[in-house]
This record gives sequence, structure tokens and C-alpha cells, in this order.
Amino acid sequence: MQSQSQRQQGGLIARPTNRPVAIWLFTISVLLLAMVVLGGVTRLTDSGLSITTWKPVSGALPPMSDADWAVEFQNYQQIPQYELVNKGMALDEFKWIFWYEWAHRLLGRLIGLVFALPYLWFLFRGRLDRPMAWRLGGILLLGGSQGALGWFMVASGLTERVSVSQYRLAAHLGLAFIIQAAVFWTALDLWRGRVVQVASRGLSTAAFVVLGLVFLQILLGAFVAGLDAGLAYNTWPLMDGDLVPAGLFSHVPAWIDPFENSITAQFLHRHFAVVVALAVLALALLVRGRVPRAGDAAGLLAFAVMLQFILGVWTLLAVVPVHLGALHQALAFILFTLGLNLAHRLRRP
Repeated sequence: MQSQSQRQQGGLIARPTNRPVAIWLFTISVLLLAMVVLGGVTRLTDSGLSITTWKPVSGALPPMSDADWAVEFQNYQQIPQYELVNKGMALDEFKWIFWYEWAHRLLGRLIGLVFALPYLWFLFRGRLDRPMAWRLGGILLLGGSQGALGWFMVASGLTERVSVSQYRLAAHLGLAFIIQAAVFWTALDLWRGRVVQVASRGLSTAAFVVLGLVFLQILLGAFVAGLDAGLAYNTWPLMDGDLVPAGLFSHVPAWIDPFENSITAQFLHRHFAVVVALAVLALALLVRGRVPRAGDAAGLLAFAVMLQFILGVWTLLAVVPVHLGALHQALAFILFTLGLNLAHRLRRP
């Protein structure tokens, strides 16, 4: 092994590992994957507005009696989604969508506990140095803000809309991936030892650029979901027989079009997927040629992006069934995580 002085002479200073804490954070990452998938199912089944109140503590308990169910159903009947989309829905049908949203919120609470309690234990046992304690405390605050943002998103669909705001949906999903980046990167630092100074800056920068493209594609997918844009133009590669469909960028001002026009949202998401796939494949080839030790991480990322591309086309052609839509979102999370792994590997000596 290199001594500390040797690592410093090479411009690379690695912190000691802390693998018990890393294992805990990897567990959090798996729970975040489940949370993102369940959130996708909630959106695909239009279940997100079934609970019209936000009770951070008492809301953990579901309705326990017929009277409780009657109150929840009555609350739902007051919002536009019921009046304009689900009017006449039976109580049993309401319970079906209620359980999805309740499970999504409950999992969020459980993740909060699984993060907060071990964090306090590691802190009081002296297993965290001061910088890491502050870093993990910041991640905990991010998680709490995600719960508040989730309610802010739901509230957008309770008065004048029949679904949540696509802007707030994209913000909610984007923050979930930011939290995953913070959790997983920290776990890798603790597992492998943090590299403070990078030896190969070119490939490392390229990996972060590609990771940014993946994140942008995920946000574009959130707007597709928020606008129900995946339910139209279910052909590929053409849209209604055209490469460039009519109605593209028809909103004024034009800059708002990708966020308000379902045609443009789907057009950008499907074509930007090609850009992302090519960028990932190019990066993987460069890494395998120049940094063979990171070749396995690059290969996994390349395989995941091709699988995601194929799955995206399949989901579109099948008119976004729940199981394929949820799988597509899960694979987006895995692809993003594999990108983080490669970026971290490229920062190591």
C-alpha cells in the first residue's frame, strides 16, 4: 500500500474508509429506489390526489373504520379530479387508489426514520467526524424538504386542476435524484475512501457531463409524465407519420413550450434519449480504452442505457402500461446510480 506521503506526492489524498456507515447509506439508496418506483406507480394510476390532507404524524395511520373511510372519500369528492374524471366512483375503487398514495407517504416516513435513527446512533457513538456529521445532517434536511415539496406538489391538484402541476412533479422527482446522488456518493466515499484531488480530470469531467445529461433526460421524462404526453403518438421513430409533428413549439412564448405542450415534451424526451445514449456509449469506449480498471463500471452503464432506450420505446408503443412505466422509472434510477459509480471510480488514483 502507498503511504500517506506517497499519496500526497501523487496529488491524491484519500480519507479513511468507514464501511459500516457506508452499508447503512447503501441501504438508504435501495429504499430510495423503492420510493421512486412507488411514486411512479402512484402517478401512473392517478392515485396521488386521493389523500387531500397532509398530516406528517397522524397520517401514518390509515382509516381504521367505515366512518374514517367515509370522511376520506368525502374529502376526495370535493376536488376537481373526482368531479371531472372519477365522478360516480365507488368506495372500493377509491380505496384502491388511496392505498397507493398512503403507501408512498408511509415509505417516505420510514426512510426518514431509517436515516435519522442510525444517524443519531453513529453520531453519539463517535463514528462520524465533524465534516461527515454535517454532510449527513444536510442530507437529512434535504429528505425533510422532500416531504414538504411532495405536499406542495399534491396541493397543486386540489383546487383547479385534475392532476398535479408538471413543474412541481419535475421538482419533486428531481430532488429525489439529488438526494440519491448525495446519499450514494457519500456511501462510495466512505466505502472506498474519499479522493480530494483528481488525477485524471478530463475523463472525470466527461463523466459528470454525461451524468448531467442523464439527469436532464429524467427531468424531461417528468414533464412527459406530468402532461400525460406518453399517451399520445405511440409510434416510433415517427410521430403521427412525421419526424417533426405538427404543433411543435406552438406556444407563445416559445421557451415555455417544452413545459406546457405535450407534443414538444414527448418530442424532446424521445430524441434527447438518443443524445444521452450516444454520450454514454462514447464515454464507455473512452474509459475502457484509457482506464481499464474502470471498464466494468463503464460497461454496466453502457448496458443500462441501451436497455433503458429499448424499454422506453417499448413503453411508448404499449401506451405506457403501469408495469412498464414503473420499470422505466426504476431503470432511470439505476442508470443514474451507475453513472454516479463510474464518476466516482474515475476520481480515484
